[in-house]
Amino acid sequence: MVCTVRLYEKPTLSDPVLLEGLPGIGFVANIVALHLIEELNAKLFGEIRSSAFQDFAVTTEEGRARFPINELYYHKGRNGERDIIILYGNTQALTTVGQYELCGRILDVAEDLECRYIITVGGLRKRETAGVPKLYCTATDHETLREALDLGAEIIWGQIFGVAGLLIGLGGLRNIKGFCLLAETPGFYPDAEAARAVLPAVCKKLNLKVDLSKIDVAARETRNIVESFGMLAQPAEEKTKRESETRWLI
Repeated sequence: MVCTVRLYEKPTLSDPVLLEGLPGIGFVANIVALHLIEELNAKLFGEIRSSAFQDFAVTTEEGRARFPINELYYHKGRNGERDIIILYGNTQALTTVGQYELCGRILDVAEDLECRYIITVGGLRKRETAGVPKLYCTATDHETLREALDLGAEIIWGQIFGVAGLLIGLGGLRNIKGFCLLAETPGFYPDAEAARAVLPAVCKKLNLKVDLSKIDVAARETRNIVESFGMLAQPAEEKTKRESETRWLI
């Protein structure tokens, strides 16, 4: 397995928080990360490629090829904001070994930048949701769990597949604290409402003042990206056939 990290620069950050934003159920993390990148004017400083990513390229109308990739951005906080490392991309790894290797490389970069706190976000599939989507959480330790609960989340029971769960677990083994925050979502399309439920909690934790009015724009951009990569949910009659192939979604 090959997983390579290319850094364009090594930013100088003060006690940064790593925020995960890779595609998953409802593409909640994608929308949250993209919105913050655009609103904060976060700077791209690195990219990650893996042989466990999808084995194809998508061509554009201009003739360019777009490949599966993860990107790393940073934002230096102002007026009390936390410094942030944002992980954003159009894929997770498609194998168990690939996921562990990917998370290991991400954590290597985070540690090198003196990051000691991780927030992962995503969607929790619910057949029916009413009103504002509820938030659910898990964490590396009791103290950090209390911090997540204070943001309005409830404890989740069960399994969290993919990077959103794995980063928290592996981070804990390196004494990096963190929590996972999931919002209810039907999960079949980029869910702006679920992202709108997650963002205030993330912003509160990071002391960010971000305009939430453009979340729908981030959701539309996310839909365009995931449609081009064939990542939206399939019709009901194909769901069973495709289930194993989308297991990595969170």
